[in-house]
Amino acid sequence: MKALAVLLVAAGCASSGGGHDAGAGGGAGTRGAGGVAGGAGSSATGGGGAGGQDAGAAGASGGSGGAAGAADAGAVDAAGDGAGGGAAAPAWSWVGVIGTGQSLSVGGHGNAPAMPIGATTQPFHNLKLSLGKATVPPFDPTNAALSVVPLVEPLRAIATSYPSPYPANIYGETYHTAMSDEITALVMADGAADYVTAQSEVGEAGQAISVLQRGATQTATTGRAYAASMFEAAALARLAAAQGKTYGVGAIVLTHGEADNASPTFEADMLTLWSSYQQDLPGVTGQPSTWTIPMLLSQQHSAPTTVGSTAASTQAQWKIGVDHPGQILCTGPKYQYGYVSDQTHLINTDYERLGEKYAEVFVQRVVQGNDWQPLQPIAASRSGSVITVSFHVPVPPLDWDTALPAPHATSNKAWASGKGFEVLAGTTEVAISGVEISGNTVAITCATDLPATGVTVGYAMSADAAPRAGGTYRWGLLHDSDPLMGKLSKLPNPNYAVAFQMDVP
Repeated sequence: MKALAVLLVAAGCASSGGGHDAGAGGGAGTRGAGGVAGGAGSSATGGGGAGGQDAGAAGASGGSGGAAGAADAGAVDAAGDGAGGGAAAPAWSWVGVIGTGQSLSVGGHGNAPAMPIGATTQPFHNLKLSLGKATVPPFDPTNAALSVVPLVEPLRAIATSYPSPYPANIYGETYHTAMSDEITALVMADGAADYVTAQSEVGEAGQAISVLQRGATQTATTGRAYAASMFEAAALARLAAAQGKTYGVGAIVLTHGEADNASPTFEADMLTLWSSYQQDLPGVTGQPSTWTIPMLLSQQHSAPTTVGSTAASTQAQWKIGVDHPGQILCTGPKYQYGYVSDQTHLINTDYERLGEKYAEVFVQRVVQGNDWQPLQPIAASRSGSVITVSFHVPVPPLDWDTALPAPHATSNKAWASGKGFEVLAGTTEVAISGVEISGNTVAITCATDLPATGVTVGYAMSADAAPRAGGTYRWGLLHDSDPLMGKLSKLPNPNYAVAFQMDVP
């Protein structure tokens, strides 16, 4: 844990039954484990049933392939554009985005009668693959029935059963059209004549990340995600060439984590998935293997639900971006968005806001080649009873959300004045008297002096006894001043601080 502080400084950085993406499978988490292990030598950074069944095989993603994935990632980085940033994508005519994950990737609960699907028209030239009358599987990218059509929601017909893999894997409005349109709007506002993305979504509601991996067993109900992504990429590359155009995949988007909330291998498993795509896609699309295809992801905050519990997957989703900068980017949390009554799935407007945030990061990393990092901690220090956390702030200044309710007002009350911050001495909660922003730092004043060792500081990591109204179980109030206003949602979208836990030296 002490190594993490050094590492960070070096980095700079669905059914209608009200179920949960991880159900009870995650357990209560480990209190006071302090964030993450890591050596200082790391590279340091009304629709169908997508709901209650997302418990899936909670926490059971398995660890196979993790070590191989890490080795593969090192080989890719050595051959590619290096750690820390990354070159912009080549200038393809159609830039592919492959979405994968569990129910939040496929619009879980985004088809309720009271929540009509948005993004039903395409204001630009963005695309998706149409299967026409093709039967899939078998995955034949040369099938003459395949074509490209304007990108609108829903991406395909709404699924009516669970579990249900590609192509019947869509449960409502996804983030894809909002993401695509925001990308085009941002790039055109910067002077480009156009920017066309071709969006694919292969996620499977309720499934652990093992089901999304290369080589997953394909059945009638699960395991098609990776094969389907290769199929869509090959089909889009062929259709582009037939029009005298080029196609390459610009990013993988992983929206996942609830089913693997307790998995100790989740970071390694995400790395394996990214590495597989990096190795396999160039051979399918013809894009240069030396260009690093980034993976964008966001944190989950819904599982497990036991009061005071933490999620290993949420920590891993932050840490993987620190460990693999430029390759895998944590775009931030989702706790600030609006949720349906199961506290796990987003309302349609906030699926759109999620897509618009993915778009902003996509433009920074893929279009412009910038070294984008979320609002994240880079160091922690203390003096007496005061802990100071320094942050990387994408768009200063820092500020507090004044619309969301205070976290920990009814449970974990020692932290009721922390605005989302949490302090532990071992496994004992340390009362917080107040928090104060100063530049790019937050000073956390504790009610008592701190012990010499064993102190951790966290933020938005511990579940409240009850979710916030219209929200989920974990949240905080710290955000930056990013002026992003969604083209589709018409709502502001600043960067909120990632959920984290780390040692205080």
